[in-house]
Amino acid sequence: MRVRPITPELLVAELAERLAGERPDARLRVAVDGPPAAEPDRLADALVDPLRVRGRPAVRVDSRDFLRPASLRYEQGRTNPDAYYLGWLDEAGLRREVLDPAGPAGSGRILPSLWNPETDRATRAGYRSLPPNGVVLVSGALLLGGGLPFDLTIHLVLSTGALARRTPGEWHWTLPAFARYAEEVDPAAFADVLIRMDDPRHPAMVDALDG
Repeated sequence: MRVRPITPELLVAELAERLAGERPDARLRVAVDGPPAAEPDRLADALVDPLRVRGRPAVRVDSRDFLRPASLRYEQGRTNPDAYYLGWLDEAGLRREVLDPAGPAGSGRILPSLWNPETDRATRAGYRSLPPNGVVLVSGALLLGGGLPFDLTIHLVLSTGALARRTPGEWHWTLPAFARYAEEVDPAAFADVLIRMDDPRHPAMVDALDG
């Protein structure tokens, strides 16, 4: 594999070009997966306008708006890494309200948010219509390996040291969850696009070498 340094601006342009050309006459479900320290939400946000300019209307969905209620998330305590890894994300809700409707046989009617983790209540968001060639960008952590039906996956990876440095101290309890994710799921081995984000100001594309 070849690690290719790239500017943030060129990274967005290159990704937008690839996504725009992927299944151009169909809806596209894209995962932008990475720990908060890798800033997957920022990258997903940055792709919306470039995709629109290229004729692919895009909707960004934050996986934190699809967390399970606090009573379920904190059943084993507020800082349990195994619960964070296995039980925080409402995968069924994300599939039902976003990924299945955005799929080939779906209605295109998606719900951009389901649950507000701050108020611990339903968001009461309105449904949005995703055009036949629209792109839904789902950003967040621990999105891969659970069978969610994404058409293209982008994984942002940090070294162990960079992840620890860039993760705020009050969230260090999640680090074992990311170590488990890397070991058990190994998203870097199968993601369609792999980007090193030890410093989001200086990303690097990881390209497979032909042959």
